[in-house]
Amino acid sequence: QVQLVESGGGLVQPGGSLRLSCAGSGSIGVLRTMGWYRQAPGKQRELVATITRTAATNYADSVKGRVTISRDNAKIAVYLQMNSLKPEDTAIYYCYVQNFFLKDYWGQGTQVTVSA
Repeated sequence: QVQLVESGGGLVQPGGSLRLSCAGSGSIGVLRTMGWYRQAPGKQRELVATITRTAATNYADSVKGRVTISRDNAKIAVYLQMNSLKPEDTAIYYCYVQNFFLKDYWGQGTQVTVSA
């Protein structure tokens, strides 16, 4: 049984930082793209950042310059360092992993709330 578990979410003041982590377990196989998506109340889930196996990254325009995605290819792990957080970053953040056969796996999400 494959499981992805996010951690690191919480309440932070505007301008603050958080580091999200996603740890996977189970047999996923060779990993391709890993990433983070988020969903704010009343909105669709949207891309935050992705990273390929060769460390090529892609960021949503709304987070460019404030967010850094990284991964550990030795294990099923992807990270999201978020700086200069804004209230509009408030959402549930989900990690995402795609294996060699293009099968997608999702975590259960971690809440990030940016508020004074």
